[in-house]
Amino acid sequence: METQLSSIEDVLYPKIEPHTTGFLKVTELHTIAWERSGNRSGHPVIVIHGGPGGGSQPEYRRYFDPQKFDIIQFDQRGCGKSTPHAELEDNNTHASVSDLEKLREFFGIEKWHVFGGSWGSTLSLIYAQKHPDRVQSLILRGIFMCRKSELYWFYQDGASHIFPDAFEPYRDHIPISEQGNLIQAYYSRLTSNDVETRRAAAKEWTRWEMATSRLFPDSEYLEKAEDLDFAVAFARIECHYFINAIFVEEGHILNNTSIISDIPTIIVQGRYDVVCPARSAWELHKALPQSQLVIVPDAGHSMGEVSIARELVSATDAV
Repeated sequence: METQLSSIEDVLYPKIEPHTTGFLKVTELHTIAWERSGNRSGHPVIVIHGGPGGGSQPEYRRYFDPQKFDIIQFDQRGCGKSTPHAELEDNNTHASVSDLEKLREFFGIEKWHVFGGSWGSTLSLIYAQKHPDRVQSLILRGIFMCRKSELYWFYQDGASHIFPDAFEPYRDHIPISEQGNLIQAYYSRLTSNDVETRRAAAKEWTRWEMATSRLFPDSEYLEKAEDLDFAVAFARIECHYFINAIFVEEGHILNNTSIISDIPTIIVQGRYDVVCPARSAWELHKALPQSQLVIVPDAGHSMGEVSIARELVSATDAV
């Protein structure tokens, strides 16, 4: 019988540092931060982080064999090391797709593998549908298509039935009179002119998401809500995108799957993902018959869960 690896350290490649970092000015207002690690002559892969507003993380480098991959990461507008911090102006899905193309052209890459989870899966799919000839493969995790039903499930009523204890402080930060539309209520606070109002709302919004991201809640995840620089960018940008339905029509991704039907696609989905439930991964897989769907039986949403990480590394190794 195959021995199941029990630690994230057993699953991921060893820690590495980027060999090159820099900034790319994409508009008069926005500059995005990027990094490259691994093998300059390897298979190029662009890593698209979640949120939106989550920023890239050093751990993401470890999902790829550094001898085989040219690993490119970047911070989307307004988050991580990109500037200006937590900026909402000219920050939308179409801008992010444009930034991906500017990065590809900047690096002189003809085609690349696209790796993204959660919101990163959303942006990966929309990018691929806009530029299918530039995508060699899609490796996706925790599928999120930002439909009304998905947003309602997580931010209003659904996930609250599974995590009522974590949902209560998120809900009760908002007065009862406004609890009928929590995304709208948070948006008004996250865009307030008062710094403390923004920070308090960002902390509760972020804490709710971090409390539900793993099958077994992790105190390190919860601590992210205490990092107010991270939380403000994360919550403000997420809420900005969601209040605007990510700036695309309802059902956009499923309505355009024919465009990417020839792109090799691997979908890794936690069975007990409460943030992005498996229904979306299943529907995407059915719309892309050539895709490979791996439903991980003992995992939630986070790519940091051992069984999710194992499948993602297996997918990148297969590429």
